[in-house]
Amino acid sequence: MNTSTNPYSYHESLKEDTINYRYVWRICLVAAMGGFLFGYDWVVIGGAKQFYEAFFGITGKDNAFWQGWAMSSALFGCIFGAMLSGGLSDKLGRKKLLIFSGFLYTLSAVGTGLAWDFSSFNVFRVIGGVGIGLSSNLSPMFIAETSPAASRGRFVSINQLTIVIGILSAQIINLLIAEKVAESATTAMILESWNGQTGWRWMFAAEAFPAFGFFVLMFFVPESPRWLVKNGRPQKAEKILTRIGGESYAASEVREIQATISAEETSHVRFGDLFDKRLFPVLLLGIYLAVYQQWCGINVIFNYAEDIFKAAGYDVSAILFTIVITGIVNLVFTFVAIATVDRLGRKPLMLFGASGLGIIYALMGAGYFFGVRGLPMLVLVLLAIACYAMTLAPIVWVVISEIFPNRIRGAAMSTAVLFLWIGCAALTFTFPLLNAAFQASGTFWIYGAISVVSFFVIYRFLPETKGKSLEQIEAQWSGPTGT
Repeated sequence: MNTSTNPYSYHESLKEDTINYRYVWRICLVAAMGGFLFGYDWVVIGGAKQFYEAFFGITGKDNAFWQGWAMSSALFGCIFGAMLSGGLSDKLGRKKLLIFSGFLYTLSAVGTGLAWDFSSFNVFRVIGGVGIGLSSNLSPMFIAETSPAASRGRFVSINQLTIVIGILSAQIINLLIAEKVAESATTAMILESWNGQTGWRWMFAAEAFPAFGFFVLMFFVPESPRWLVKNGRPQKAEKILTRIGGESYAASEVREIQATISAEETSHVRFGDLFDKRLFPVLLLGIYLAVYQQWCGINVIFNYAEDIFKAAGYDVSAILFTIVITGIVNLVFTFVAIATVDRLGRKPLMLFGASGLGIIYALMGAGYFFGVRGLPMLVLVLLAIACYAMTLAPIVWVVISEIFPNRIRGAAMSTAVLFLWIGCAALTFTFPLLNAAFQASGTFWIYGAISVVSFFVIYRFLPETKGKSLEQIEAQWSGPTGT
C-alpha cells in the first residue's frame, strides 16, 4: 500500500519487532509511578482513620463534619489539581507537571506525618490531593501520547495497575504498622497507644520514599512527542520517536500529528474548541465515563470498608485483614485487564463491566435486605471488585486518554478528570447519607441502576478505539456520524 496516499497505512502494517519495547516500558513505568502514589495517598487515610481521629479529638457523632472534612480534604485538592492540569500541561508540557506532582506528593507525605495540629494535617492532605489531581490526569495522558498504537491500551492500563499496587501497598503497610487494638478499646486507650501517637504518622510518611523516587526519575524521562509537535518542536519529537520505533516510524508519526494540528493552532490552548459542535459530544462522553467510573460505587468499598463489612457481619478485628484481601483481588484482576484490553477491545470490556456490576449489586442489595451475613457477602464484594478491576477501572482511563483530539487533549482530558474528582467527592460525601436513608441494600441498588443506564450509554455512544492511532481516532470523530 502506498503510504503517500494513506497516512495510516504504516500503522496497519507496523510489526511489533520494530518497537523498542524496553525503552517504552522504562519511560511508561516511571510515568505510571504517579498512579502508584495516587493509589497510596488516596487509600492510606482509611487505615489511619480511627487513630488520627483520636489524636485530633474528632471522634463521636458530634464531630461528623470534621471527620468528613479529614476524609475528603485531599479530594478538594484533587479537583484543584485537575483544574490546573489542562491549561498548564498544554503550555508547559506533561513532564514538568509530573515532576511537580512528585514534589507535592513528597511534601504531603512528610508534612502529614509531622502534622502538629488538625489544620496542618488537612493543609498537607490538600497539597497531596493537588498532586493526585495532576498525576491522575497527566500520567495516563503521557503514556497514551508516547506508546505505540498497537499496544497503547496495555501501556495505559499499566497506570491503573500501579494505582492498584499503590492501594494494596497502603493497605498492607497500614496492617503492618498498626498494633492490634482490642475491640473494647476506648478512644482514650487508642490515644495513649503507639498507634494513636506515632503509628498513624508513619502510615502517611512512608509514602515519602516512592514519592521522592518518582520526583527524581521523572527528570530522566523525555517529553511527550505529541506535545512537542504541537508546540513547534517536531525535530525533538522525531528524535524521541526514532528511539521508540526507528526512523520510518518516527517520520510517519510526526506526519500524522502535524496533519491534525493546523499552523495557527500550534502552541495555543483552545478551551473554546471544547464547545465546538463536533467536539462537544466527545467531551460529554468523556465526562460521563469519568463520572460513571466513580458512581459505579466500587470506591465506597475502599473508603467506607469498615461500615460495609460491619453491615455484612464482620467484627473490627477482621476488617483490616479483609481490606487487604480486597486489595489482592483488585491487583490480580487488573492483570486480566492488561492482558485483554488490546485483544478484546475497550467497548466489550466496558459493556461487561457495566452489566456485571448491575447484576452483582442487585444480589448485594438483596443480601443486605434479607440480612445475609459473612462469607456470601464477602464473595459478592470481591466479585464486584474483580469485575471493576478488569473493566471500568483501567479502561475508562484508557478511553479518556485517547478519544480527544491532539490540539485540545490536555484541556479536554483535564475537564473529564475534573468531573471524575467531583464525582468522587460527591460519592464519598453522599454515601453516609444514602446509607442512612436507604440502608446498604437500597444504596447498592441505586449504584446498580446507574450501571444499567451506563450499559446503554456505552453501547450507543462509545466507539471502539482498539489498535488505532490517536490521529485515526480523531479522524473517526470527524466523520458524518461521529461514531
